[in-house]
Formats: sequence, C-alpha cells, structure tokens
Amino acid sequence: MARSQFIYVAYIRTTPEKLWSALTDAEFMKQYWFGNHCESAWTAGSPWKLVAGDGQVLDDGEILEADPPHRLVIQWTQRSRPELTAEGPSRCVMELEPTGGAVKLSITHTVERDPSQLVTAVSGGWPKIVSNLKSLLETGAVALAEAYPVGNAA
Repeated sequence: MARSQFIYVAYIRTTPEKLWSALTDAEFMKQYWFGNHCESAWTAGSPWKLVAGDGQVLDDGEILEADPPHRLVIQWTQRSRPELTAEGPSRCVMELEPTGGAVKLSITHTVERDPSQLVTAVSGGWPKIVSNLKSLLETGAVALAEAYPVGNAA
C-alpha cells in the first residue's frame, strides 16, 4: 500500500529526561502546544488523546510503544476534521537521542495512503509545535504565541 510520510528533526539543548517529561506532561504541554494537551498513561497499550483548550478531543488513539526517555510511538486518528478522519489512523514515532549537550528529537508521522491530507496538515503543525517546545526548554519562553496569527496565511 502507498504511504505518505513527514519527518521533522530538531536539536534541543536539554536532557532526554527533561524532553521526555515535556512531551508527556499535560500542563507543561499546554505552554508550547497552543493550549492543547495530550492525555495518556504513556505506557504501551494505553489510550491517548489530544485535547483542545475548550475540551474538544482533536485526535485519539493508542500508545503502541513507550521506552522512556528514548522512544514513543502513538497511533492516532484525527477527529476534528471529517476529511482527515476518513484517512484512518496515522502513526507518529518520536525518537530522542542524546548528542553532545543536546537531544536530537526525530518525529516521523506516517499515514498508509498517498497522497494524504493529514500528512500535509501535520507538516504545517509539527514545526510550530517543536519550535515552541525547543524555545521553551532553552529560554523559558515560546517562540509563537498563536499557531495561526490573524493576518498571516502561514
């Protein structure tokens, strides 16, 4: 079967443990994910969901693998846009690899269809989310206050 894939890599000046915590702590997550947060027990087989600030479930799925602080694999289905829901589940792999005084964060998001509107959507979202995460961990402040500022098409 054809598939679509988006890969994003960032180097963040932190430790694997601090980055893992930032990726799995709902309250911390709200700071860099534009008010959204994930809910899960963060163990293989546990349910997972992305929740908007207003309580709407945007995505839901399951943790397929959890190896703190090295690897996290989530399978999820987008729930807020019917055309993306119709594409079925996607797979998101997050790998954390220490390198020097930083951690290489690799995110690989895959959908078993080509072309995929979901992959197009996440390719616009992940860079903003990870940029905010990197900035927050390194400086204490996010880079972007809004995912889609008014008057800006990007």
